[in-house]
Amino acid sequence: MSIARIRSFAFSGIEAVPVEVQVQISSGLPAFLVVGLPDKAVGEARERVRAALTAMGLSLPPKRVLINLAPADLLKEGSHFDLPIALAVLAAMEVVPREDLGEFAALGELSLDGAVNAVAGVLPAAIAASAAELGLICPAAQGGEAAWAGNIQVLAALDLLSLINHFRGLQVLTPPDPAGLAEGPAIPDMADVRGMETAKRALEIAAAGGHNILLVGPPGAGKSMLAARLAGLLPDLTPREALEVSMIHSVAGMLEGGRMVKRPPYREPHHSASQAALTGGGNRARPGEVSLAHRGVLFLDELPEFPRPALEALRQPMESGRTTVARAMAHITYPARFQLIAAMNPCRCGHLGDAGRECGRAPRCGEEYQNRISGPLLDRIDLSIQVQPLAPSELSRAAAGEASAAVAARIDAARHIQRERGAEAGPFTNAEADIAGFALQPEARDLAEKAADKLRLSPRGFTRTLRVARSIADLAGAGAIRRADVAEALAYRHRMPGRPA
Repeated sequence: MSIARIRSFAFSGIEAVPVEVQVQISSGLPAFLVVGLPDKAVGEARERVRAALTAMGLSLPPKRVLINLAPADLLKEGSHFDLPIALAVLAAMEVVPREDLGEFAALGELSLDGAVNAVAGVLPAAIAASAAELGLICPAAQGGEAAWAGNIQVLAALDLLSLINHFRGLQVLTPPDPAGLAEGPAIPDMADVRGMETAKRALEIAAAGGHNILLVGPPGAGKSMLAARLAGLLPDLTPREALEVSMIHSVAGMLEGGRMVKRPPYREPHHSASQAALTGGGNRARPGEVSLAHRGVLFLDELPEFPRPALEALRQPMESGRTTVARAMAHITYPARFQLIAAMNPCRCGHLGDAGRECGRAPRCGEEYQNRISGPLLDRIDLSIQVQPLAPSELSRAAAGEASAAVAARIDAARHIQRERGAEAGPFTNAEADIAGFALQPEARDLAEKAADKLRLSPRGFTRTLRVARSIADLAGAGAIRRADVAEALAYRHRMPGRPA
C-alpha cells in the first residue's frame, strides 16, 4: 500500500481554507475514487487526471486508487483540485518524490493533454500558503499573481510534465516576478459636462467622503453621464485596499493577467440583475456586484426597475460593509464596502412636472413609480439631486467644465484629511466615520438638531447628514463643521417630486 499527500485549498469567501489531498494506492479491484464531499467538478477530476497521465505515456496502476480530500465535512468545489490530485497520485506511484511535495500547496486545472489551466483564487491561496510556510504550485499564467504573496516559493508550470521534470531534477522552473499593477479602464473627463453645477458639486462631495448619491431627472438630463465620471475622481487604492479588492477579483476569476487592482472598481449591473447577482450567491456562492465594487463605485441605473428583493438586499451591505451568503452547511462572507450612485426618472414616462409632456396619470404615476424605492433604502442615501436638462441654446453656449484632474486633486486632499483623522485603524472615509469624533461649531450643532426635528430625520439620517457636512468642511479645509456646511448637507437630503422629504 502506498500513500502520498499534498496541500490545496477550498475557498470560503476570500479566505483560503487548507485542504489535504491524500492518495492511497492499494491492492484490490481497479478503481479511481474521490471522497471528501466533492462537487461535480471535483468528481470529474478523475477523468481529467487519467487523460493527462495518458498524454505523458503514463497510466494508473491496475489497483484501487482512493483520493480523500480532508477535512471530509467541508464541501470541495471547483476544478482547481485537478493538479494536487494528479501530483499526489504521481507521488504515490513514486514518479515524483513525496517529501518534496510536502513543502508545497497546489491548485490548477488540467487539460486532457496535461497542460495546466488558470483557475480562480490563486492570490488568496498564495497568501495562505505563505502564512503556512509552504510554497505554491500554480498555472504558469498566474505565477505573477502568486508572486504578490511575498516571501514564497512559486512553481508556475505550463504543464504536468514540466513539474515532473522539475521535481526529478531534469528541469528548473524559473520563479515568476509579480505581475504589476492594472491601470484600469479609461474614464470620461468631467470637462465634458457643461452646466449642471449643483449636480457636479454634489458629485464632488460624494466622492470626497465616499457617500451614496441618487440622481433624479428626466431622460437625457445627464444622469448616466455624471455617474460614469465618478470613479475618475477617486484617489488610487491604498496598498491594503488594493490587496482586499484584488483578492475578491481573484476568487471571482477576474484578476486579468494576475495584476493587482490599482484603481477603485466601477460596476454597473443591468436592472434585470437578480438578488444573487447583486449580493452574491449561486451554486458556488460567488461574489456579487456589491463585493466586486468593494472600495469602488456601484452604479445602479433605472433604480426602480431593479427587482424589489434585490434592492432590499442592499440595505445590510450598505450599513455593514459586508455581505453574507447563508446556507445550511456554511455562511460565506464577502467584503462589500462600496459607494452607491443610483439614477432614476421621476416617473415611468420620465416627464413628471413638465406640463407639456407628462402623461395623463400625473402625479399619481410619479408616486407609484417612486414608491418602488423603500423608505429604509432612501434613508441610506446621503445625497439626492434633481438633474434638469439644459436647453439646447444653453448647452451649445456653455463653457467646458472643470477637468477631472482638478476636481480629483481637491478630493485627494480631503481624503488625506480623513485618513489622518482616522489614523492607522481607520475608517478612511467620512461615510464610515463615527460622528462622535467630529468637531462642530455651536451654531452648526444647533442648526443640525433643529433641522433634524423639523424634517423628522431618523437617527441614521441625522448621522449621515453630519457625515456629509464633515466632507463639505474637509473640501474647504475647515477644522470644525460650520453652520454653512450643515445647511448644504441638509439641502441634499432625499427629496423627489411628489414625495415629502
